[in-house]
Amino acid sequence: MNHGILLLLTDHARDPVLNAFALPGGFIAVHSGLLLAAQSESELASVLAHEIGHVAQRHIARMIGQQKQNSMIQLASIVLGALAGVSRVGGDAAMATMMGGTGLAIQRQLNFSRDAEREADRVGLQILRDGGFDTSGMVAFFGRLQSASRGFGDAVPPYLLTHPLTTERIADIQARIRDQRYKQRADNPDFQLIRARVRLLQNNTSQGIRDAQAYFESQLRQNTKMQIMVSKYGLAYAAYLQRSYDKAEGLLQEARAASQPMVPSILFTNLDIDIKLAKKQGAQALKEADAARKQFPLSRVVAHQYADALIEGQRNDVAVAYLRDQAQLYRHEVAVQDLLAKAYAAQGKQALQHMALAESYVLQGSLPAALEQLGIARKAPDATFYDQAMIDARERDLKEQWKDEMKETKGRG
Repeated sequence: MNHGILLLLTDHARDPVLNAFALPGGFIAVHSGLLLAAQSESELASVLAHEIGHVAQRHIARMIGQQKQNSMIQLASIVLGALAGVSRVGGDAAMATMMGGTGLAIQRQLNFSRDAEREADRVGLQILRDGGFDTSGMVAFFGRLQSASRGFGDAVPPYLLTHPLTTERIADIQARIRDQRYKQRADNPDFQLIRARVRLLQNNTSQGIRDAQAYFESQLRQNTKMQIMVSKYGLAYAAYLQRSYDKAEGLLQEARAASQPMVPSILFTNLDIDIKLAKKQGAQALKEADAARKQFPLSRVVAHQYADALIEGQRNDVAVAYLRDQAQLYRHEVAVQDLLAKAYAAQGKQALQHMALAESYVLQGSLPAALEQLGIARKAPDATFYDQAMIDARERDLKEQWKDEMKETKGRG
């Protein structure tokens, strides 16, 4: 099974709560609040290792099987209760039978959840150790969560509801690492840079940006090389979000200077390209983006920036050819379809622009909006006979999908 890491930073999931959870298919979701709470890379890795432990031990599949068994217990208790109710035993016994079955099912589920958490702790600790991280990071982070939970009252974060951090579990982890040699692990600079970026993305309102700037200014007073680099980067990104592009450029240069002699970060490159694009410096942005995609060939962010730079530099034919290839390779990327629509618009090709937007809406799960875009594409003055045939075929497919979705919705209702 391939395991994936899914960081929830979309507009609907920039959630400040401390939460992480495993998903079916081997994916792990991490809320931004948890990323900010982790004070070191090892602490964040400990949470991910714990969730990987859930995936590796197939806890989700086993939980579904357990729930089916519990449903059978509850059903059996209801049947027995009903039989007791119509017999001479009486209503109290019938109710006791039903409640007893329900209670047993609930207790079985609780026991399974607790055992699964302990097992994920043990497996996660081994994963953390094998990955070369500091195993004390698990104790430090779980201990911080337990301490923080005391101040929440009834508003306990979801992570603590689904991951009960009992003293027994923390003590068990401590016992397992007691005899291990302490291994200090320096954080990758990108970890701290990402945290700075997330701090701004989590709340990019005017007030949120000002609060983040105040935080970065306070961190500068620590006067360590790492804090200077991270804080300057955070202030540069804040200035970019405020559209103070010259200021952002200057702060980014200071962050880069403070990073020496560390390995150059892709995050510096990403922000530099964004600033140049915002300043309408298409040629410079394209030159840097082209170099970046060769240096970081697996980066999807750089791939998108390269396409954006091609469009900004009015290299629209090259942009369309590049994005059509990207659309074939990355069929589920909304951003590729949006950029393709943008490139077609720059060429003045209205039918193809709206066909690309239709595919973007399909990937976002909005079939009515996709069908509307196809309708606009059909009426476009430049729609060719071939385009019309493509639109008709795609429209038939989407209408069938929409009909099936409506049937499922009615069935659930």
